[in-house]
Amino acid sequence: MTKNKIVIIGLGYVGLPLAVEFGKIFNTIGFDINKRRIKELIAGNDTTKEISKVDLLSSKYLNFTNHSINIRKSNIYIICVPTPITKNKNPNLKYLFNATKLVARLLKKNDLIIYESTVYPGLTEEECVPILENISGMKYNRDFFCGYSPERINPGDKKHGLTNICKITSGSTPKIANKVNNLYKRVSKAGTYKVSSIKIAEAAKIIENVQRDINIALINEIAMVFDKMKINTQEVLNAAGTKWNFLNFKPGLVGGHCIGIDPYYLTYQAKKFGVNPKVILAGRSVNDNMSMFIVKKLLKEMKIKKINIKKSKILVLGMTFKENCPDVRNSKVIEVVNLLKKRKAKVDVYDPIANKLEVKSKYKIKLINLNRNNKYDVLIFAVAHDELKKFNKFQKFAKVKKIIFDIKHLFGTKYPILKL
Repeated sequence: MTKNKIVIIGLGYVGLPLAVEFGKIFNTIGFDINKRRIKELIAGNDTTKEISKVDLLSSKYLNFTNHSINIRKSNIYIICVPTPITKNKNPNLKYLFNATKLVARLLKKNDLIIYESTVYPGLTEEECVPILENISGMKYNRDFFCGYSPERINPGDKKHGLTNICKITSGSTPKIANKVNNLYKRVSKAGTYKVSSIKIAEAAKIIENVQRDINIALINEIAMVFDKMKINTQEVLNAAGTKWNFLNFKPGLVGGHCIGIDPYYLTYQAKKFGVNPKVILAGRSVNDNMSMFIVKKLLKEMKIKKINIKKSKILVLGMTFKENCPDVRNSKVIEVVNLLKKRKAKVDVYDPIANKLEVKSKYKIKLINLNRNNKYDVLIFAVAHDELKKFNKFQKFAKVKKIIFDIKHLFGTKYPILKL
């Protein structure tokens, strides 16, 4: 163990795995303002399902707190708070700024602040550093220093965890860049990639998700075109995928706290520089309209099968924003549910992984327990949880004259069911 005393601010999908790994080597404190979260973690329970109880309790130098007085002796502060968007799709930086103000009140000579939260290029030094200076009364790169190492956590992905994902690192001076890089080398088996400036690291992170968003938008638009042509999109993608350099993206809903949000951070900053990012915004527009496309496709099929939407019972399977992950933030499934309810359908939602209390609080939806006596006109497989891939388990909930809509391509061409 070395002299580094690290505090991780924000213990969600990003902060907790980082705290656990650093806590195996350094004196580390995991800080979160959520008292219930801290209580759960002390008891060894991670409700995000990212860290097992064994791993959590085996991090021998790690402690948890929600009291700022307990982190004042730290010399490295790593900020891992959410950076969502507003209703107008502009950056919502309140969590980032609040965390920065907290750290600023605790700063001491030579302290290091590292940001992991996704931001637009330039934000760390142009927005956060002035807050640190103004509140602490200290001078940047003389009294305190900053780094940026963007998070690359993929919730629910057990293959690509923190330790086996290459870490981009940066620092506010060459010396600090080396310090940040050496720090992350201690916890990254996949290694690190040091860049020349904080702004480069910020930009690299944001285009990772912008690129995915645009690629998915392309396939979503192709799905819309092929739907009009009565061409099976999945069969086309399977055929095209036999070429070695064809990118394997699937059509579908694009939600979550990264791909569906980060492009708006980049476009917000681009507009400030007089650039109108047409391709990025076009991709966002396509992906934001997928919920309506899915519902219209379903309504068309219901009309063919003479199922009255106003008298129908629909079961939506899956509520989280992605597979095998309990996170429901910015889930686009709720848009499908609301569009169907608006047309007077009775909609039930089942998710074996999502937190029922969180779904009810956030979306006013009461997740059901499956009852074999309930029969539905429509089953919509909306999320690719492993547990939802058991076709025979769920088809028994469908009426004889029914529609099974596989919007996540769970079942290939094995069953003659409706697909995107």
